Amino acid sequence: MENPTYLSLRTFRRSGKAVDTPVWAARAGNSFYIFSAGEAGKVKRLRNSSRVQVARCDARGGSVGIWLDGRGVLLTDQTEVRTALAALRSKYGWQMKIADWGAKLTGKFDRRAYIRVDLAE
Repeated sequence: MENPTYLSLRTFRRSGKAVDTPVWAARAGNSFYIFSAGEAGKVKRLRNSSRVQVARCDARGGSVGIWLDGRGVLLTDQTEVRTALAALRSKYGWQMKIADWGAKLTGKFDRRAYIRVDLAE
């Protein structure tokens, strides 16, 4: 998979039901970096299961690509968080700057979660 503008992140509830969410994602090697509100449903689901799938999608989440299996990791290492943020800022430029500014203004920036999705080989 290339480095699409939007990626659909599929996480799984404890019941096994899939939940798809369109996200911004920056590719780095065989992984993608994603950011989210720290208490978002996808973050809670990742705490229960690292199983994920991803597919290229449009802005509203309509998948337009094939689903690939992967493993979602919530980042806690600040070095890797900085790497994720740098990759997202590099890819999304001014859009990411506006998102960061809004998050800082509302006090949500420091409560963000950063996710690395490692694609299955």
